[in-house]
Amino acid sequence: MTTDAAWIEASVARWERPLIAYARRILGDDDDARDVVQESFLRLCRQMHAIADHEPAAETSPPPSARLEAQEANTGLLGALASLPRNQQDCIRLKFQQGLSYQQISGVTWCRSSSPTVRR
Repeated sequence: MTTDAAWIEASVARWERPLIAYARRILGDDDDARDVVQESFLRLCRQMHAIADHEPAAETSPPPSARLEAQEANTGLLGALASLPRNQQDCIRLKFQQGLSYQQISGVTWCRSSSPTVRR
């Protein structure tokens, strides 16, 4: 097994389940979540292969229906986010847009690190 193949296998073993869980929360469907994660890993493999060959990866654009579904999901997600209290919106943005850990979020928001969306 090559180093790249071993790295990909280790990455899938480490990240597949948490990524599917995350995608399931956003998309609301197990099959769609698995499809999105599988496509992400396939794109990663294509990119790694292209880099190894020193060629730009051919990016396939999704069909219009897929773009529309993604746009609708994004609109629904933004609507759900907007319905949350401001402090919870801030915590979600700090986690997923800024990439902060829960410990860092608790320092910024003065919340317990075990529940950064609940103010003390």
